[in-house]
Amino acid sequence: MEIVSLDTRPDDDSSSSSLAELAAEIVACRLCPRLVAWRERVAVEKVARFAGDTYWGRPLPGFGDPDARVFVLGLAPAAHGGNRTGRIFTGDRSGDFLCKALYATGFASQPTSARPGDGLVLTDAYLAAAVRCAPPMNRPTVVERDNCFPYLVRELAALARARVIVALGAFAWHAALRAVVAGDATKMARPRPKFGHGAEAVVGRYQLVGSFHPSQRNTFTGRLSPSMLEAVLRRAGESARA
Repeated sequence: MEIVSLDTRPDDDSSSSSLAELAAEIVACRLCPRLVAWRERVAVEKVARFAGDTYWGRPLPGFGDPDARVFVLGLAPAAHGGNRTGRIFTGDRSGDFLCKALYATGFASQPTSARPGDGLVLTDAYLAAAVRCAPPMNRPTVVERDNCFPYLVRELAALARARVIVALGAFAWHAALRAVVAGDATKMARPRPKFGHGAEAVVGRYQLVGSFHPSQRNTFTGRLSPSMLEAVLRRAGESARA
């Protein structure tokens, strides 16, 4: 399996080179002993429905268009999703939900995200997670969050055309705020912008847009519907093109 979760295109420039170098560093990261142990344990023990799969079991870099103007940020890979397939938001129900919305809003070439090499290409969008390894119970510690933080700052810097950040959930919202302030030497607004579905804030050169995370807890209960996520992505696209 390739270690760089990027789609390359004929017009890729220094952005894709920087992202590829960063991706190689992320994939080799072993800074968090608890996350290393968990991701590797899951990759060995697996679950029955994926018993025949070879799990990725490593950290996940971002995936998408190096020239993207819209950066979509989640919390962390799913244990049997990205941690299995090797691509963020791929192979789990959250990824399925997100990919359908990306397709409906013109960012994705197809409505499914099953595995690397499945034909999915993102246009003007780039996906990443604030924490790069699958955490137990989807709950990274503060130290684990902070260990991953420099990767997010560098990833944003490498995406030179990015202007809008879609934060999927409160964790991603706060990570995005911190990353923009750190990367752009921008002062944090006071009061700090609050997360909410459809919430918006201008931070430095970025427009931050919030959405409930497409977790099963939100999508199965109707807290987040396809139309709600599509509306956020359309808004992000409009802001990026303005």
